[in-house]
Amino acid sequence: MTALSSQEFIALEDRLGAHNYQPLDVVLTRGEGVWVWDVEGKKYLDCLAAYSAVNQGHCHPRILEALVEQAGRLSLTSRAFRNDRLPLLYEKLRQLTGYGRFLLMNSGAEAVETAVKAARKWGYEKKGIADGRARIVVAADNFHGRTTTVVSFSTDAQYRKNFGPFTPGFDVVPYGDLEALEAALGPDTTAFLVEPIQAEAGIIVPPVGYLKEAARICREHGVLFILDEIQTGLGRTGKMFAWEWEGARPDMVLIGKALSGGFYPVSCVLSSQEILGVFRPGDHGSTFGGNPLGCAVAVAALDVVVNEKLPDRALNVGEYFRRELKALNHPDILDIRGRGLLIGVKVKGRARPVAEALLDRGVLVKDTHGTILRFTPPLVITEDEVDLAVRALGASLDETSAGR
Repeated sequence: MTALSSQEFIALEDRLGAHNYQPLDVVLTRGEGVWVWDVEGKKYLDCLAAYSAVNQGHCHPRILEALVEQAGRLSLTSRAFRNDRLPLLYEKLRQLTGYGRFLLMNSGAEAVETAVKAARKWGYEKKGIADGRARIVVAADNFHGRTTTVVSFSTDAQYRKNFGPFTPGFDVVPYGDLEALEAALGPDTTAFLVEPIQAEAGIIVPPVGYLKEAARICREHGVLFILDEIQTGLGRTGKMFAWEWEGARPDMVLIGKALSGGFYPVSCVLSSQEILGVFRPGDHGSTFGGNPLGCAVAVAALDVVVNEKLPDRALNVGEYFRRELKALNHPDILDIRGRGLLIGVKVKGRARPVAEALLDRGVLVKDTHGTILRFTPPLVITEDEVDLAVRALGASLDETSAGR
């Protein structure tokens, strides 16, 4: 096929693809570290990192090497047979996290669905909840994926409109509200599922002590404490897991995205024998979950996070990033929030035009919830590259402010 221009690629995608996304009009073809290039060869600083899936940077050579090597040996067996990569990933996760049982899936939403099933089964078999009555408490403004069950407990109207009937069994409480959480827990409550920082909602950080107290309340009520760390985990907030900031160790933690460094869909539920032991052969599974290619990639991706001290980089560069954003002192910046390299910038007016202006200046960000810009670059970003992003933001805000 003759090489196409960006506009031709965009026209082809719009003509043939379902319009379930509204991407910025840039057609990327190559990436390395924090940089990506479009089909015309223009270079961009990636400040989204595929929603934290490429914490290690685009096309990290160590992970690429593991992918290519394993792809040449064995890619898929299904779980009808065993493979030699799966136990090695289990052991890597045990050493890194201290958890004792793991269940591998592919997407983050699959990990959430797995946790919901595990929590319900645990509630029936271990807590003694009557059949069909198990309830799970979730937080308002959550984002855990877009499957039918997951959108059943979303509070975003768009995620739910015309997709019912919905899965029952969920109770919603305000995020960060401990009194509401405790009031919602009853004899049929089996779990509390929550994000340690709400990323999709606009980088909402809960009050200090919220996670630790939520874990305590759940323990006192015999309720599982489940943290969705699919975006916050594996170094993004300045620690390996966001719960470490408060020592709020969950009964189950869900990871994905950066678990494969962006090379392959891999997700995992981390827990204990008491909880994941409720699954028996045939209860749950996935043809691709735990495949040798994904496992080899995940082992390499975890090694990169540890060996390159990416949580420490996120902590230090993230502090620098927020400090420089504040130093802009731009009248259109209403709020700067986040932790590590998970940063939200609330702007005056709509954020989408600002993202488009940043695109023109070679910086890629994502707008969310109307007025928020997400800055979540690969954790390998340098302070010099942060300076580029901050200068571009200042110029973009000047431009969009003048145009209002």
